[in-house]
Amino acid sequence: MRRSRPPITVDSAQADVRERWPAGRPLTGAQERLLAAACADVSTDAAALIDSATDWWPLALRWARRGEVPARPGAVVRPVSIDEVCAVLRVCAEQRIAVTAAGGRSGVCGGAVPLRGGIALEMGGLDGITGVDDVSLLVDALAGTRGADLEATLRHEHRLTLGHWPQSIDLSSVGGWLGCRAAGQYSTRYGKIEDIVAGLEVVLADGAVVRTGSIAGAGPRSATGPDLTQLFVGSEGTLGVVTRARLRAHPLPPVERRAAWEFDTFGNGIDAIRRALRRGATPAAVRLYDAEEARRNFNHDGVLFIALDEGDEAVVDAAMRVLAEECAGAAALSSDPVDHWFQTRKDVSALGRVVEMGVVVDTIEISASWAQLPGLYAHAVLGLRALEGTVAASAHLSHAYLDGACLYFTFAGLGSDPADDVWAEAYYHGAWDVVMRATLDHHGSISHHHGVGLVRSPYVSRALGEGFDVLRRVKAALDPNAILNPGKLGFE
Repeated sequence: MRRSRPPITVDSAQADVRERWPAGRPLTGAQERLLAAACADVSTDAAALIDSATDWWPLALRWARRGEVPARPGAVVRPVSIDEVCAVLRVCAEQRIAVTAAGGRSGVCGGAVPLRGGIALEMGGLDGITGVDDVSLLVDALAGTRGADLEATLRHEHRLTLGHWPQSIDLSSVGGWLGCRAAGQYSTRYGKIEDIVAGLEVVLADGAVVRTGSIAGAGPRSATGPDLTQLFVGSEGTLGVVTRARLRAHPLPPVERRAAWEFDTFGNGIDAIRRALRRGATPAAVRLYDAEEARRNFNHDGVLFIALDEGDEAVVDAAMRVLAEECAGAAALSSDPVDHWFQTRKDVSALGRVVEMGVVVDTIEISASWAQLPGLYAHAVLGLRALEGTVAASAHLSHAYLDGACLYFTFAGLGSDPADDVWAEAYYHGAWDVVMRATLDHHGSISHHHGVGLVRSPYVSRALGEGFDVLRRVKAALDPNAILNPGKLGFE
């Protein structure tokens, strides 16, 4: 069984670890026995509870340095079959026990924090590929399957790829991708996970099973009512627990091309990418770094644009030719920056090192239309730089589409006393507020692929408008006792 890798090391003995938000009522002995009857692997070991108390949320990394976790579950439950998942959820529904499902715990928004205690439902035991249709290019994978394992098996045994390369691919799972509407670094070519998924198997709060899309027997692009698959994609475990997914695959790409340019302004780089997409070019990865990020990440002076494409040679060459034509006014560079990015694109180690130095740091990804992107970028960066203590405020563009793109902001702040947690948390939430409000003011989406979790929850109601009431009604219908991942996605 692949178990969740602890995202943080808590700087305290197990007996001394404190909870930021104590869950209150613990599980009773009778409830523990009911859970043990439903699933063979139920743990109340202190180490397991601490490991399951959080994800890679940067604010929680800071708390861990002082021996504190956000919230602990009462038990860790590790099913290895859909039958066990169903049995566990029936117990939890009857006993009103909160259920926080988790895969690799690679999320960075607090989405896997067991805010109301209850159980942490570790899905790593539902692991592996259960079917491959090479003719239709469809792959069935269990929800706990790690991304790197899935991609390696597809490549080596089936000569296929999902084309889905999140930075966290070594840690993240299929279920986690679906929960937060994840994006891989090649999403401009292959799409995000909502484009890749063709059907789901989901266990509802009462233990009932629902199958959607092609898993339910539907053909592609079905017009048989609303797309129920998309109801669960992005729901972060608040509407049901995904146990299996059918995913669209592609033949292994025979060729790859790389290119880089330097622009005089970030806005001119945005416009060149927009024009290329408008002409139908969809290179796998297009990434535009403002001058600050180019210096920090590439030791390059100036606005840096890197591009990579893969696939059929004729298609790739055409896309890169269009891109080069639209970048004709910029300075062409060697592929060295692309090579550097490719070699380091899965490295997530820097976050922990910076937090250990006492710096308050995070990244915030949002998306907006091409018309809004330049103004949103300026608004957010200026707002971050105006905050007292800011030592870095920058952005890069990634994940570009016909109608717009993702902007990825990075902020870092340092107070006069690195150990001053009151200042640090006020700065952290202030920085998030600056970017969220700028995004909403420019009619953007407050998340592109990291999801909502805890940190974005205060902004969901404004982001969805009247749609939030519809979402609440759906939640009430599918999870009337509100046991599924409580406190997330703007609920409660």
